[in-house]
Amino acid sequence: MAFAAAFRRILSGSSTPSAILHSQFASVRHNSTLTTPKLFVSGLSRSTTDENLFNAFASFGRLHEAKVIVDRASGRSKGFGFVTYETVEEAEKAREGMNAKFLDGWVIFVDPARPREPLPRQPKQDTQPNETGFTTNKTIGWCG
Repeated sequence: MAFAAAFRRILSGSSTPSAILHSQFASVRHNSTLTTPKLFVSGLSRSTTDENLFNAFASFGRLHEAKVIVDRASGRSKGFGFVTYETVEEAEKAREGMNAKFLDGWVIFVDPARPREPLPRQPKQDTQPNETGFTTNKTIGWCG
């Protein structure tokens, strides 16, 4: 039913596609409060650069940093980045203004950045041979 109403609005020209996307996605993604001025931006185009990201978010306040995360091997964007403001209020304003908007032809989502989770520690594998002279490789099985 919601799809039919959105489709009707598009055909009648009463609403822009950006407004429709914003109304459908923004309420889903905008559910937590900011405690840090750092924002996580997902859904970036592969062609988005640090400069494009900085320019898109600069109008919402004093931007400290805008960084698109790139793959080490290929140098291409991984499709997400981080934006850091001077204050939490500026970050909140940017989040409200840029969430579910188009940037370089793609719809982006802006969420609060979370601290990086530590990698789980893996136990050391036992490489000592048992009484039969074989060692056990946990990923493959028996090897000799």
